[in-house]
Order: sequence, then structure tokens, then C-alpha cells
Amino acid sequence: MNIIEQNKEKINGIFSTFDRMIINGYILPLQNPRLFQFYLIQNNIKFVDFKDFAEQQTTSLCNHIDNFIKEHDVTLQYLKSGKEDKQALANKALTQTNNKIGLIAAFSAVELCRTSTIKANHETQKLEPSIKDTKCKHYYLYFNDEEFGLMFFKLQTWFPYNVQIYINGREYCSKIFNKNNIQYEMYNNSFSSIDDFEKAQALADNILNQKLSASFDGLANKINNLLPNIKETLNHSYYWCIDQCEFATDINFKSREDLSIFYKKLVETSYFTFNSEDIYSFFGRNINYIHTFTSGDIISDLRNRYQGYRIKFKINENQVKMYDKGNNIRIEVTINNPRDFKVMKEKEKMINQKIETIKEWVPMGKSISNLYRYIEISKSIIKRYIEALPEIELDTVPLKSIEKVSSRLEVEGKSYSGFNILNEETLNIFCVIANAKYLINGFTNKSIRLEIFNDASQKTINKTTRLLVKLRAHGIIKKVAKKNKYYLTTEGRNILNSILLYTKKVLL
Repeated sequence: MNIIEQNKEKINGIFSTFDRMIINGYILPLQNPRLFQFYLIQNNIKFVDFKDFAEQQTTSLCNHIDNFIKEHDVTLQYLKSGKEDKQALANKALTQTNNKIGLIAAFSAVELCRTSTIKANHETQKLEPSIKDTKCKHYYLYFNDEEFGLMFFKLQTWFPYNVQIYINGREYCSKIFNKNNIQYEMYNNSFSSIDDFEKAQALADNILNQKLSASFDGLANKINNLLPNIKETLNHSYYWCIDQCEFATDINFKSREDLSIFYKKLVETSYFTFNSEDIYSFFGRNINYIHTFTSGDIISDLRNRYQGYRIKFKINENQVKMYDKGNNIRIEVTINNPRDFKVMKEKEKMINQKIETIKEWVPMGKSISNLYRYIEISKSIIKRYIEALPEIELDTVPLKSIEKVSSRLEVEGKSYSGFNILNEETLNIFCVIANAKYLINGFTNKSIRLEIFNDASQKTINKTTRLLVKLRAHGIIKKVAKKNKYYLTTEGRNILNSILLYTKKVLL
């Protein structure tokens, strides 16, 4: 029984959609020195004249954006540091403008960036296209957008005019709910109540059917007045890719009190019961190959922040975390390194001297066309995570159950010894069979005996069989009918979670 089934009487509903998403826009030919040179040649720009040309382009772009800001009756604010909290300033502006639709705030700041330029090659004594890390002026335009809600559009004012867009899934959904007459209340970027969860979820799922890149193109065309010439010369506009994508499932409780009764214990228990193999399996990796994971880190992190308790599990740059937000438990997946996952792509291959199109699983890229796959992966991670969460018993501590498995018992005339729960070998057995990798497909004699005894002899097979019989007698595991496959019982998982929680605390 997972946490949702256990608390179904206290839960209003479940709502899932993407949360914070950062989209980067690149004009790819301008990132390539050879194609950048082609662009300059097509515009009759000599390398020695590049600096003047680039300054003219930047001046034209800045003047256009300044006029765009004035047309929307907004004052441009220069920030001495790019690290200032622009989101807080934008929220303040939104309040002062009474939730005005359109541009609500504009900031400019000089920040680090990567630019395309012309630089002298001291070896060849010639000027040539190059990529350079430097600083230039950036604009931050904050919109209360009719489609996306509160968002920003950031533009670099020097070649290659990179763009960054921030949108928030909950803000986006709030606009959709308004249009479809769904009543809701929001608290700190979460829905504290929704009158129709089923309809709300269907509308949120439909977001993937929207062509987001078309909306981003329309915004870029309004703000970057240099795009028409670039598109005419290079036949290219912005290529949109996902820099960061957060997808979150909110389990919405009827009250904050219903959640707070057990949440702290849930976080603490999860932290001590989940091990590196559990975390590895959350991310859809085959646990049998964990020994090949030689680069990167598997991290568990538990923190008590001013908002509440947060637990995070991380592999490389991808992570799943759980925290409380008002009357919601939020389980959130952040994918920063998509190449850790696969996506199905069509490829052309030579087969029997013919070029044929085949489908193949390949490492996932950051293209916005892969957004659907980001969501699929995130949903799978969250599902595995929820299924693995320990069941929290608040009314009774399972001391009697623990005493029972520690005592000798008789079943159908056969006597079975109890488990010494402080014995190292017993704890190892419990750790193995409680592993999250067996949550979905269960375990067999073969799959656990190597982990427990590190031996595959006939003697060990028989020993494992006797162990499985003993575990069944004590009600810790159950057997699948007509198959040599076993699962933990609900009571067994509760007992093992309790034992492992407190023994691991001592070890720590």
C-alpha cells in the first residue's frame, strides 16, 4: 500500500505538470565560425569593419527594445549586478500594476556571456571568426503573459543574440483554468485547492499538444528587430532547447494538519531506508549494472528549511526531491542532464545496400521537441518513488510485529526459529529483500542468493530456499501463484522499514 492509498480519505486529489522550465534560444549558424563568416560576407562586412558593424547592430537592437518598453508604459531599470533578485522586483511590479496583462517590468544588466566575434590570429597574422567569453548588456523583460502567466524573456545584445525564456507550469495552468472556469486557490506556486482535479489534469496534460516553439518565435520576432535580416541571410531563426526542466506531482491533502501529522516521520524514514541502489532504480536504471556507475555521484540530502523538510536524491545533475508546500506533498524531478536518458529517434541506415529508416533508442538531447519525453521520464521516476515510499504507521508502533518475527513460531506443525534482528547477516538479508529494485518485479531464489551469500553452489540454493520458507512463515514475504517469485507483504515492508530505520540511525 503506497502513501496515496494509505491516506486516500485525507487526500483531495493529485495534480501533475511541469514546474519551473528554462528554455534557451540559439541562432545556431551564428555560433559556428564558418557560417558566421558566411553571414558577414553576405552582408558585405569586411573583418576589419566588424567592430563598427557589430556596434551598429547592438545600438539598433537596444533602441528597438527601449522603444518596445516605452510603448508598454514601463520604466527600464538598470541593475548594477546581474545577481539582484529580478523575480522579486517583477512580483512587486505585478502587484503595483494590478495584474496588468503584457509587459510589467524591464531590467538591463551587464553580464558574462559567450559571443561571436572577429579576432586576430597571432600565428597566421590574419583576422578570423572566433568565439569569445566576455561581458555585454542583457535585457530582462518580464511579462504577465495571457498564455504563460508570469514569465521573463532575456536577450543578449551582442552576437549571436542568445535568448533565455523562463516559464512556470503552475502559472501556465492557472491561465488555462481561468479560461475553462475551473475554481482554484494558489499558495506559493502550488494549488492549495482545485474544484475538479480530473478536468484540471486533462487540461494540464494537453499542454504537450501545444506548439510552444511557435509562441517563443512570436515573442522573439517582436523583441529582436535583427531577426528578419538573419533569417533572410541564413534561413535560420532561434533553435529552442530545454536548459532546465522540473516536473512535479502534488499530493493535495484536505488540510495542512492532515499532512503535518506524519510528514516529518515520512521524510526521516525515507532518508534512512533508501540506499544508493534504491536511488539508482528510481531513475530507471538496471540495478544489475550499478557496478558500471564509475563516474559521478549518488547523493542523499535531507534538510530542514524554513518552509519545511526537504529530502533530495541525486544522480549526476538529475534529481528527485520531496518537500511539503502548504497542504501539498510535492515530489519533483529535475532533469539537467538529459543524456542520462534515452529517446526513440528515426535514423537512416544502410541495410542490404538500401537506405532504410529505422527507429532506435539514443541518448536524449535538449531540443524542445523532446519535452514529451522529459515528462514521460519524470512521471516514471515519480511513480517508482511513490511506490517505494515507506508506509508510516502513526497509531501503533509495530513492536509486537517485530517481537513476533524475533520469536520462534509453529506453522502447520512445523517449527521455525525467529530472526535475530541485530545480527549483521539478518540485517543484510532484510536490506536485500527490501531493495526498491524488487518492488515491481519481485525477487527469486537466484536473484537474492548471490547478494546474500555471494555463492551459487547447490548448498547455497538449498539454504536460500529454507530462508524463503522461513520468511513466508513469518509473514514477511508472499509467493506469486504458480511462479517461483516473491514480494514483500505490506506488514513485511513495515517491519523491515522500522528495523532498518533504527539500525541505520545507530550505524550513522
